[in-house]
Parts: sequence; C-alpha cells; structure tokens
Amino acid sequence: MPSLAGREAAPGAHPYVGQLVRAPKTAELIATLYRRQIVRGELKPGDTLPSEQQLMARFGVSRPTLREAFRILEAEDLISVKRGSRGGARVTQPSLSVAARYVGLLLQVQGTTIADVYEARMVLEPACARLLARCRARQDLADLNACIEELRGGVEAGREQVPGPARWSRLAYRFHELIMQRCGSNTLAVQGGVLQDIVETHLTLALSRDVGEAETLDGFRRNVRSYEKLVALLEKRDGAAAERHWRAHMEAAGQRLLGDDLQHRTVVELFG
Repeated sequence: MPSLAGREAAPGAHPYVGQLVRAPKTAELIATLYRRQIVRGELKPGDTLPSEQQLMARFGVSRPTLREAFRILEAEDLISVKRGSRGGARVTQPSLSVAARYVGLLLQVQGTTIADVYEARMVLEPACARLLARCRARQDLADLNACIEELRGGVEAGREQVPGPARWSRLAYRFHELIMQRCGSNTLAVQGGVLQDIVETHLTLALSRDVGEAETLDGFRRNVRSYEKLVALLEKRDGAAAERHWRAHMEAAGQRLLGDDLQHRTVVELFG
C-alpha cells in the first residue's frame, strides 16, 4: 500500500488527513499518566511512587521502559529518583527553573536582545503594580519595606558600605520579583519568573560598568526613593497611580541600564 505521507489533503478534508502520526511510546504514556496525577493534585510533593517491581507488573513493561518514563518526569522536575536498594521515585514541587531554562535557550537561539527582554518587563510589571495595590496584604508591604531597608542601610552608610553590584542587583531584583509574585495573578508571576536569570544577570552587569562612585550612589538613592513612593501608593491602594509611577520608574531605569554598550547585546552574549 503506498504511503500517504506528503500527499495534499483533498479540498474540504481535515488538514491532517494523509499525514503520518507517531504513536506515543509506552514510556511516554506512563509519564503522561503520572504527570496528570501530579498536576491535578492526586499525587503531592513528597509522595513516593510504588517500587519498580510493582510498576513493571502493573504496566507490563520492562525496567528500561519504566526508567525512560522516570527520566521524562525527572527532566520536567516532577519527580526525583534515588537509585539503590532503598531508592525510589518521589514527587517533587515543580520549579520555575525548568521553564526558565527552556525559555532562556529559545530567546538565545532567536537572537533576542536585552532591550527586548526589558521592554517585556515594562509591559508586565506596571500592570502587576496596579493589581498588587488592589489585593496587597500587610505582609506584602512588610516584605517590600524589608528590601528597601537593606538598600537604604547601605546607601546611608556611605560609599564604602554601598552594596556591591551583585548584592544590590539581588536586593533590587527581589523588590521587582515581589511585585509580580504578590499581584494575585499566577500567570503574570510565572511569566516574570522565567525571565529572572536574564534580568538579574543583566542588572549585575549593568551595575558593574565603570561609572563614578558619586553617580552610582546618587542612582541608588533615587531608586530607594522611588521604591518608597511605590510602597506608599500600594498602601493607599491607588492602583492607577502605582501603575503610572512604576512605568515611569522602569522607563527611567531603562535609560540608565540599557546604555549603548548593553541595549543591543543579545541574551546569548549575556551568558556566553
């Protein structure tokens, strides 16, 4: 019988008619079963899967097939497997690091610039600030103020005590991260989280550039005052003003951080 691969579908036919479809492997089917149970909460972090012998008997598969299924789930950060007589597979809490790794690779392959990534953040974060003003709790304000206090302490201590670029970028990024994590939108929080390594690495690099100490110190002071103003607006639950202020803050920060030597740099150069 001639192969149907490569034939064009007849007018009005389903677009996939005539295309060869690969049947999923047994290991993929087993992985899909457990993935579904994990995301539905039927299996929770810390739960242990049955032993290899039990699973091999249940599914009627060989050990290599079962271990291939485990490797799929391990790569997705859904289980961890400990080898040996006392080993086994244990359900883990999915991490953003898996998504971040693949998104980062995709951006690198596409030659994405740092400016492009920063523009995406300028779309997301001000909207998150508006949402946070509506739903913020006292703990959210306390956590944001804790970041500010650490930054202010270094600045007020003078030039010799100003946090180094790596420490400042971690504290500053934590402030930005809290805005997205606490805004009440899981979707926006995840989208921001997958860009974390790119944004934090760029921020450290930008702050490490050879600029004058006075200029650096003044910039840190401006940032602290801007952070304080945002928290005050969040406390008042003024979402519209919080969004406007944070957009203006990020635009001004972008002008400083995306200098001519950095804005056209690609993500692959950032990590390469």
